Amino acid sequence: MRKLLLLTAALALTSAACVQQTPQTAQQNTNQAQAADGSGDQNFKRIHDAYVRDFLRRNPTVNTYLGGAGLDPALREADGQLRDHSAAAIEAEDRWLADTQKSLEAVAPDTLSATLRIDREVALAQIRFLLRQHQTRKYQQRALDTYTDEPFRAIDWQLQGMTQTGEKTYGTPEEWSLVVKRLQAVPRYFQVAQEQLAAGVKSGNTPDHRMLLRNGITTAESTAKYFEKTLPGLAAERIAQGAGRDEQLKQLNEAAQGAAGAYRALRDYVAQNFFDNASQPTAANVKTQFRQDRFAMGEDEYNWALKNNLRMPDATAGQLFDESMAIVNATQAEMVTLAREIGRRKTMELPEEGHAAVLAVFDELGKDYPKSDAEMVKWYEEAAFRLVEYGRKSGVFDVPADYKLDVVETPPPLRASIDGAAYYPAPPFKTSGVGRFYVTTSGSNDEAVLKENNRASLADLAAHEGFPGHDWHYKVMTQYRDRIAPARWLTPGAVEDSSSMWQDSMAAEGWGLYSEALMAEPQPGFPTGFYSPEERLYQLKGKLYRDLRVRIDTGIHTGRMSYDDAVDLFSQVVDFQPGSCRDAAATAKPAKRASCDSAERAIFRYSKWPTQAITYRLGKDQIFALRKDAAGIAGDRFSPRDFHVLFMQQGTIPVGYFREELLKELQAKK
Repeated sequence: MRKLLLLTAALALTSAACVQQTPQTAQQNTNQAQAADGSGDQNFKRIHDAYVRDFLRRNPTVNTYLGGAGLDPALREADGQLRDHSAAAIEAEDRWLADTQKSLEAVAPDTLSATLRIDREVALAQIRFLLRQHQTRKYQQRALDTYTDEPFRAIDWQLQGMTQTGEKTYGTPEEWSLVVKRLQAVPRYFQVAQEQLAAGVKSGNTPDHRMLLRNGITTAESTAKYFEKTLPGLAAERIAQGAGRDEQLKQLNEAAQGAAGAYRALRDYVAQNFFDNASQPTAANVKTQFRQDRFAMGEDEYNWALKNNLRMPDATAGQLFDESMAIVNATQAEMVTLAREIGRRKTMELPEEGHAAVLAVFDELGKDYPKSDAEMVKWYEEAAFRLVEYGRKSGVFDVPADYKLDVVETPPPLRASIDGAAYYPAPPFKTSGVGRFYVTTSGSNDEAVLKENNRASLADLAAHEGFPGHDWHYKVMTQYRDRIAPARWLTPGAVEDSSSMWQDSMAAEGWGLYSEALMAEPQPGFPTGFYSPEERLYQLKGKLYRDLRVRIDTGIHTGRMSYDDAVDLFSQVVDFQPGSCRDAAATAKPAKRASCDSAERAIFRYSKWPTQAITYRLGKDQIFALRKDAAGIAGDRFSPRDFHVLFMQQGTIPVGYFREELLKELQAKK
C-alpha cells in the first residue's frame, strides 16, 4: 500500500509541473501506471483473498460445503461451528462487509486484468446482496427454513466428506470431534433463532404460515428424531475400532441428544407463539395475525435481485412473466406432436384432444418400469453410461478414458434431503473427494415409486445430474480450479434455502438444463441426437417444467398470481391434468389428486426460494445465446468442445459477468 501512495504522489507532482489537469485525468494516469506495473492486480488479490477467508469463517456451513480447509488449513475450525445469526454478529458482519466494499470499490476496474475485473464485480454483488438482506429486507428475522435446515445440512456435508478409514468405516477422530463440536453449537444456534423470530414478530416481519407449519413444526420434529436416533446409530457403524472410540461415541451421543432437544425447543417456541393450539399446531389454527400470505418477494426486490444477483440488468419480472406463456405453449405443442408420432409407431389409439393424447402415451411408457429398487439404480447407471459413451462417439465433449461417473443408491444419512435423484459435488477447494450421482429408492420396492422411474424417463434426468450435466460440469471446473477465483464459488446467504443469493444456480442449473437440450441436438453420425423418441418426450416434459417455473415464480412473487392459482396451473400444464385443485370433483380422481399434491409441494418450494426457479431456463438460454455469438465469431473454426470448456472455466457465476470477455478472447484467437 505504501508503494501505491508514493507512486500516486509522484504522478500528481509530475502532472502539475507539466500541465494543469483535472482530478479525473490525474486518476486515469494513476490507473494506467498501476496497470503497467501490475499493482492493481496485486492489491485486488490481497483484498479478495482476505474477503474469501473471512466469508468462509463467518459462514461455517458454506465452508464445509466448499472444503474451505483445502484453501486455508486455519478454516478447519469452522467445520465445528454454525453461523452466528445474532443481532450483534450481523451488525459486526455488516461493518466488515461495508469496509470490504469500500476497499474493492477503491480498486479502479481499469487497473485490473480482465479476469480480476470480473472477480471484483462478483465480490461486490455478493456484498451488496448480503447488506440488503440484513439491512433492507431484515430477512434474518423470518428465515425459519434457514434456521431449521442449516444444522442438518452442515453435518450432512461433514458426513459426506469424511475420510474412509476401513471397508465400512469413515471419519478420523478429528473429523468426528468436529461433528461433536457442531452438534454442541446447536442449542445456542436455536436460542439466537428464537431471538430473531421474536424481533420479527415485533416488527411484523414474520415467516409465511406454510413455512411456520412445515419448517417450524414438521421439519423440526423430523430432524430432532434424526439427531436423537439416526445419527448416533450411524456413528456407531462408521467410527472405526480403536483407542478412544467409546469415549467419542459417548460425547457424540450426548451432543446429538442436546441438538435434538434444541430442535424440539424451537418447535415448541413456534407452536406457542404462532398457533392458537400449541399442543396440536395445524394449518387451521395458525394465529390470525400470521395467516395471510407472506412469501411474496415484491416487484422492486425481485427486479433488484435480477440485476444484482443474477446479473440480468435489462430484465424485469413483468417482462419475464409476460413472455413466459408463449414459450410454455410452444413446448406443450411440441410434446403433443411427438406423442402422436410415438402413438402411431406403437399403433395406439390416442384421444383427439392433445393433452389427453400426451397423458395416454405417458401411461403406456409407464408400464416399462424397474421391478425393484436395485434394478432402478441399475437402470439409472446404464442410462448414465450410455450418455458418456455418446459424448465420446459424438465428439461434443473430449471425455478422457478414465472419466468415471458414480451412480449410487442414496445412503441413509442423505435420504431426508434427496427426493428422487440429485448430484452432490466434491468440495472444490479440496483435492480429494468424489462427486456422486445419488438415486433415492423407496427402500421397499414400492411400485408407485418404481413406476415414476420408468425406462424412458431416466435418460433426461441422468443427463442433468450426471453426464454431461452436474457431474461433468463440476469435474471440469475442479480440473481448472486454479483459474477460477474462490469468490466465484461462494454461495452468499446460504447454500440452498430461502436465504440464498442463487447466483451460482444460473450457471449450475442453467448448465444442467442446457445439457438435457444438448443431448437432443443432431450430431455427426447421430441425426436425432441421443434420445429415443420416448426419452425425448420426457426431455420435453423436463423443459416444460422449467419453462413454466418462470411464469410461476415471477407471478407469485410480484402479486400477478395467487398461490392457489399457481398450484392449478402447475397441475394443468406439467401433468396435463385438467381442472382446478380446489375442485372436489376433479380431485376425486386419483391421478388429479396426486398431481395436485405434487404441484402444491413444488409451489411451496418456489414460494420460499424467489428467483431460484427461473435460473434453469434463463441460465440455459444464456448459454445457447453465448454459443450462437461465439460460433458467429469463430465461423468455420468454431468448436463446441472448446466452447464448452471455455464456458466451464468461468466457474459458477452468471454469463452476464463474462460474456463480453469470453467473446473478446475468441475474437483475439481468429
